[in-house]
This record gives sequence, structure tokens and C-alpha cells, in this order.
Amino acid sequence: MEDNYVEERDSADEFRFEITEELEDERIDKCLAVLIDSLSRSFIQKLIREEAVSVNGRPVKGSYRVKADDEVAFFLPRAVEPDIRPEDIPLDILYEDKDVIIVNKPKGMVVHPAAGHYSGTLVNALMYHCREELSGVGGVMRPGIVHRIDMDTTGSLIVCKNDAAHNCLAGQLKEHSVTRRYHAICHGVLKEEEGVIDRPIGRHPADRKKMAVNEKNGKPAVTHYRVLARYDRYTYIECVLETGRTHQIRVHMASIGHPLLGDELYSDRRSPFRLQGQTLHAKTLGFRHPSTKEYVEVDAPLPEYFQHLLKIL
Repeated sequence: MEDNYVEERDSADEFRFEITEELEDERIDKCLAVLIDSLSRSFIQKLIREEAVSVNGRPVKGSYRVKADDEVAFFLPRAVEPDIRPEDIPLDILYEDKDVIIVNKPKGMVVHPAAGHYSGTLVNALMYHCREELSGVGGVMRPGIVHRIDMDTTGSLIVCKNDAAHNCLAGQLKEHSVTRRYHAICHGVLKEEEGVIDRPIGRHPADRKKMAVNEKNGKPAVTHYRVLARYDRYTYIECVLETGRTHQIRVHMASIGHPLLGDELYSDRRSPFRLQGQTLHAKTLGFRHPSTKEYVEVDAPLPEYFQHLLKIL
């Protein structure tokens, strides 16, 4: 038993915290969720049950309430990266050369492997199509991926074939010089023709699966929008991103009372249509080519479901 214990701890990372007065009397599981926001509370509770969490050198139960100056330690098992394999999945390629490839991502496809999605992702398809020609900057789980879009968001996404291209595009994204225009349908009828939403976005304080406008802990986020068409209860809009925060358009539009049609995460309004997630499409992508330095702009046509929905409206 002792040997097994040592082996487990050798394959884990140890974290130690000293509890401050602000966290006094919090349950240990909630306390750790606050201290390390990358871990879910359910995962922390699992660690506690496995006696991987101790307070002042002794394992504790999940109901333990911390005290000021308590020393909390826990062992986090190191994740073993799964073997990501190439898969012969058809790609809708909008543009390709020796440095980059731009694909029109379909609805329902995850961009890169993560927990619960180790096959059927865009990365699996790209590994088959590009063979060994994908940048390694993002690591083995994200080869070639310099930015991403949500699983149920469709449209243009750029992938880099070498590290030089990856670093160049990452720099352009950081300095907000990449053109990113999205088309979306939102609930309600927007009165103004165009507008700007300049509100910071961060993790939702109560729901870890969501992002939110977070004035205290959020990062700057700016979305420009303009009306393309108005309908009885909906508005067809174009959004241009200055920044690229997680769920930015979805959070920003919901924050002004116009959540995206079909968005079950940020809207409590029911859709009368059969939809798979939000009606959001990454239509236009423009960037300075990493080798030629010329401006390249690619347009992804609206998916069939989106076109059909506009006809119905």
C-alpha cells in the first residue's frame, strides 16, 4: 500500500495554500474551487474522497470548513495526453497554401481534442489531410490551431502549417489586426442601425460553464454590430470583433437583451425552430499572409440551415 501511495504521488503535482481570513469558514471543496478556477468543484470533491487533499498534514472530508492560517495541500494527478489519431473526415477548404489552410467548420464539430472529445474533431481531420504539415506551437492536442470557434458555431477558421506562420498569425490576433466578421440572428428587434459593446468578459461568478460581463475580473472585450435585416421578433446582424474572448458575441448580445437565437447557454428564450445551438457563423476572415505579407480575405458562405432560417423569417 505504501509503495502504491508513493508511485501515485510521484506522478502528480502538489499544490499548497495558506488560508486567509477572507476564506475562513468556507467548505474545503468550495475554497479550492475559488483558489484554482481551472478545477471543477466535482473534480475537487473526487480528490477529497481519494484523500488527495489534506489540511495541516491530515486528510479531511468535503464538509470540513477551513480556518485562517490552515495549510491546505493537494495532489493533482498529471493528465496523460491521449493518442490523437488522423481521421479521414471531409473538409470544406476555403483556402490553402504551404503556410496556412482555412476551413469552413460545420456545426457540431469540436475544433481540437479535449476531455470527452478525442476523435471526430477538426484536428483529427486536419492531421489526415495535412499529414505532418501542422505547426507544433499549440502542443500535441492542438497542432496548427491558432484560434478556435465554438462547437455549434460554423464558418471560417485558419490553421497554420508551420511554426513561423503560427507565430505570425498569433501576433496578428494579439494586436487585433485580423478581420473577423460574424453573421448572427438574435432575439428581439434592434432599434439602432449599429452599435458598439465595450464590456469586459470573464468567468461567470456562479456558473463555471459560462462566461459573463465581469467588470471586476474580466478582460477587455469589444464587439461592433450592425443590422442586416429586421423581422417580427428577430434581427439579422453582422458582428465585427476587436477582441477574441470566449463566447464574446454570445455574451455581449445577451448583455444588451438580445441573446442569439438557439443559444441555450446564454438565453432563456425558447426557439420555435429546430436548431442545434446558436445561430452564429464566422463569415469573413482577413489577415496579413505570413510569407507574402499581402492581405488575404476569405468568405465562408452561410450554411444551409442559416439560409433556410432567413427565408422562413
